[in-house]
Formats: sequence, C-alpha cells, structure tokens
Amino acid sequence: MVGKKFSAFTLLIVMLIAITGAPAAAQATDAKQPSVDNPHMHVWGTDNIGQCWTHFDRNETTSAVDGYGQKEFADNQQVDVNFNCAMSESFKSDMYLNPNGTIRVDIGIYIQSGDCTDTAECQELRISLMKGSMIVAQQEFATNTYSDEQIIWEIPVADNMTRWNKSFEEPQLQFEYSKPNPADITCVVFDCSGMFRLYYSENSDGLNTEILFPVINASDPIAVGGDDAPPSTGDSGLLPGFGLLAGVGSLAVGAVAASRQHREA
Repeated sequence: MVGKKFSAFTLLIVMLIAITGAPAAAQATDAKQPSVDNPHMHVWGTDNIGQCWTHFDRNETTSAVDGYGQKEFADNQQVDVNFNCAMSESFKSDMYLNPNGTIRVDIGIYIQSGDCTDTAECQELRISLMKGSMIVAQQEFATNTYSDEQIIWEIPVADNMTRWNKSFEEPQLQFEYSKPNPADITCVVFDCSGMFRLYYSENSDGLNTEILFPVINASDPIAVGGDDAPPSTGDSGLLPGFGLLAGVGSLAVGAVAASRQHREA
C-alpha cells in the first residue's frame, strides 16, 4: 500500500512540473537568434577587423570599444581588403523569410585611398550577402574617400533566400575593396597613408550597420522552403505544456485504475 501511495505521489509531482516548467521553457528566447520580434542582425568585430562576427543581439561586450575596426596601409601601398563577417554561433532552428519581403543592409564605412588608374589594380567596394558559403546577392558601390559613407542596400527576397537552414546556411557578409594610395609630391606634406574602416552596430559616429531580415514563422501560410515544405509546428491550440500534462495525466489514470483492479481481485 505504501508503494502505491508513493507512486501516486510521484505522478502528482511530475504533473506539477509539467504545468509550471513547460510553459516557461517554451517562452524562453535567445537574443542572438533571429525571430519575428528580433529580425535585426548586428555586426561586431575587433579594432583591426582581424575578427568580424554577427548575431541578432544588440548588446555585445567584446566588440571594439571605439565602435569600429580599421586596417591601415602605408604610403604607396595598395588599400586592399577582403574579409567576411559570419555568425558567431549556428542557428538553433531554420530561419524563414517573407517571400514578398526585402532584406535591408545598412553599412557604415570610411575609406582613405587614391583613385583607379589604367595601370593599378582596382576594385570598387563590393559587398556580398552569403547563405553559408553561397553568394545569394552581390553589389558594387562607388564610394567617396576621406569621408564617412552610409550604404543602404535593399535586396528583394529571391526563391533561394526564403529558408536558411540551421548549422550550414547562416548569413554572412563579405567585403572586398582594392585601390592604390596617392603617390605624388603632395605626400611630402600631407599624410598619404591608406585606411579602410568598418563601423560596427554600436558606434558614436552616427553610422548604421545592421541587416534587417523579413523573418516570419515557419507555420506562416506564406512560408516556403524551396523543395521542402515548412515543418509542422505541432500546434494543437493548447497552451505550452498541456500536451505533456495530458500524457502524464493519462498515465496517472491508468495507474489508479490498475491499483483498483488489484484491490478488487
């Protein structure tokens, strides 16, 4: 009899945990992950752009304290950069975008370099949006030198951008730029060193650097995933945790019924 009472008490405890614990777990969110309410991807990095990373949390304590990273180049040296800013961690679930939406890329930069010539290698600022290792959008921007530049790039969502699989299709940005430094008599008086500066999402210079994705839920009727349909969310209309509660409740009823049958026998 004591054993049966203990079993019933144990089932009661499990049911209480299901009621109180499951809803809390279901409501937990990760600020570094994308969601309908958290669609802005922010850009961070070190002061020399040796490392550049992204996530969806506006707060970052390890990024450069000046709010930007920059590479410097000596006089007569080619101002040449080619680097990526990738997610600091993998997605925990696939990201779905509105197929009728637009991705907006805001980037703040500052460049010191010369102009293109017939004899010098030249590459205007080229920014690529990548889905894992695949480039899904690319654009070149003519930029002014020796002044801050605010770039705004709007990308209509294409068929290959509607679903971003976790673990290997996280978004990243690639930056490419190559121009010569000035090399004339004025460099005797003026500083002709080159520089490429990328402003990060938190800076005091008033430049915006972030990427806005038109995120939707996988259960949204307009969500598409290329060849794969959106996975079922298993939403039964009940509050989180009540599915588990119903299952545990069934076990409890079965245990009580079995106990009664044993006593009647």
